[in-house]
Amino acid sequence: MDNLPVALLPKFLEFQVESGSEISKIALVMDLREEAFLAEYKDVLSRLQSRGYEFDIVFLEASDEALLRRYSQTRRQHPLASGAKTLLEGIRAEKEALDELKEIANKVIDTSTYNVHELKAIIVSHVLKSGATGTMHAQILSFGYKYGIPYDADLVFDVRFLPNPYFIPDLKELNGEDSAVRNYVLQWDETTIFLKKMFDLFDYLVPLYEKEGKSYLTIAFGCTGGKHRSVTISAEIYKRLEQKINYISLKHRDIELG
Repeated sequence: MDNLPVALLPKFLEFQVESGSEISKIALVMDLREEAFLAEYKDVLSRLQSRGYEFDIVFLEASDEALLRRYSQTRRQHPLASGAKTLLEGIRAEKEALDELKEIANKVIDTSTYNVHELKAIIVSHVLKSGATGTMHAQILSFGYKYGIPYDADLVFDVRFLPNPYFIPDLKELNGEDSAVRNYVLQWDETTIFLKKMFDLFDYLVPLYEKEGKSYLTIAFGCTGGKHRSVTISAEIYKRLEQKINYISLKHRDIELG
C-alpha cells in the first residue's frame, strides 16, 4: 500500500485483525510525501511494537546523481524542493531528515544502479530470507484446439504431431490419464525426443523467469480435442516441474469435452 498516512496505520492493522483477514504480511510505502510522517512515525511504531506487531523496515536510497536523473526523467516535483530550494537542495534535505529512520532500518538498499526488475528481486529475496525468490506460481494446462487456445497462456505448444489414440478403437473413449492411453502416447520416439527438449527448455527458462520476478506462468499443451495427447504430455511436464517450482498446478481444461 502506497502512501498510507502513518497516523492511520494502527487503525488499518486493527481492521485487518478484527475483520479476520487471512493476510499475514503487509507492505507499506511511506516517505516525505506525507507532511506529518517525520513527526509521527517514531511514536506510531513504538506503540504498535508494544502491542506485539513486528516491523521489517527496508530503507531505499540512491546517490544524488541517480535521483537528479530520475526526477529529470519523470518530471515529478520533489516534496522538499519548493520556493527558493533547488532540486538538489531538496534531495539533500530529505536525506538529512531521514537519517534517523535509516539508522533503525533492518535493511538499507542503494538503488542507484538497479533497474526495477533487479530491485524487485532483491526485495523479494530479503522478504523470503533466502537467495532465491521461489514465488512464481505456475500452471500446466492441457486443452483442445477445437475449443480455442487458452487466452491466459504464456507459452503454448502444439502436440498434434504425435500419433493420435483417438483412432484406436480401444482408446478412443479413454483419456490421457488412463494408463493405456498414456503408454500409447509415450511409446513413440517423437514423444521421447519432444519431452527431452521440453525438459531442457524449462530447466533453462524457469530460473530465468523467477529471477526476472515473474509471478504467474501458464504453460499450455494442445491437441485436437484436449482429451488424449495433451493430457498425457501435460502430466509428464507437471511431474518434471513440480520438482523445481514451489507453487504449481495441473489442469485439463477440455478432458471431458474432447
